Amino acid sequence: MGINKESEIAANLQIGPTTLGMVRIYVEGEGLDLPLDFEPEEAEEIAEELRAAAALARKMGKQKR
Repeated sequence: MGINKESEIAANLQIGPTTLGMVRIYVEGEGLDLPLDFEPEEAEEIAEELRAAAALARKMGKQKR
């Protein structure tokens, strides 16, 4: 599955700090239990990538109208 392919898969997403000083992105769905731990600096980089992707998606959405 790629970025641009739609899916019917439903999942829950949780994000928070761990007791070990990591940032955990936890994905849970049918048959899926995926904890992803990141150093705080890595988590900040991911946050920047999410913001950049959101800005591009917003622009692409406006171009469709």
